[in-house]
Amino acid sequence: MAFSLESFTKERLGALQEYSLLSARAVTNMFSGPRYWSDIFSQMDSIGVGSLPIVILTGFFTGCVLALQSETALQEFGAVSRTGSLVSLSMVKELGPVLTALMVSGRNASGMASELGSMKVTEQIDAMRALGTDPTRKLVTPRLIATVFMLFFLTIISDAVGIAGGALVSVTLLNLNATMYLHTTYASLAYGNIVEGLTKALFSGFTIATVGCFFGMNTEGGTQGVGRATTQAVVVSSVMIIILDFLISRAMIAFFGT
Repeated sequence: MAFSLESFTKERLGALQEYSLLSARAVTNMFSGPRYWSDIFSQMDSIGVGSLPIVILTGFFTGCVLALQSETALQEFGAVSRTGSLVSLSMVKELGPVLTALMVSGRNASGMASELGSMKVTEQIDAMRALGTDPTRKLVTPRLIATVFMLFFLTIISDAVGIAGGALVSVTLLNLNATMYLHTTYASLAYGNIVEGLTKALFSGFTIATVGCFFGMNTEGGTQGVGRATTQAVVVSSVMIIILDFLISRAMIAFFGT
């Protein structure tokens, strides 16, 4: 079958329109009832608490590697004492939010897509509509609220353990003074740096939930379709997280100047 640019463009624009409408409905459902609190808390437990071990491990060893690798570069300028500043800025502004979002995306965007995709191909979502329940309100909105809320705090935890990992390496391997490390860490962080990192977490959480649910709700083709939806959800959400990272960084630099 020959490739058609026109049909490809129409298909992608149609998917973008459906994604936008699903996201808009999920957001507007937050401001009206009924609210499925049990589903929200269940998703918070699954997404937030379930992702905690991998987020802690990723953040901690990222901080360790940052401190270890920065020593060589900083030694050339006689600025090894600034290791804490480099680690804290890198973790809070960039690596903490982005790596945490990518870990959560790999774990939960795929889970949402596979769970909702299985419900779609077994016609459970159609049965839900027949019983008068809005699938978007019941399935998408709780996942959106839980992901945005929990990713915000997971990012804070990742930043903290990353800075702690950098401190451990700096004190034990680089023979830096712990007080100096903590002082430079605190002194280098500005209000804008923290806002930038946490803003990325909010947008990333929105992206993970909406993309995962979109591919799950639009699954076709039985079990093979579920597998495709799972893969697409992870790939698309990860790419969108990277693109949003650049756009938010550019906007924050223009706004705060740092």
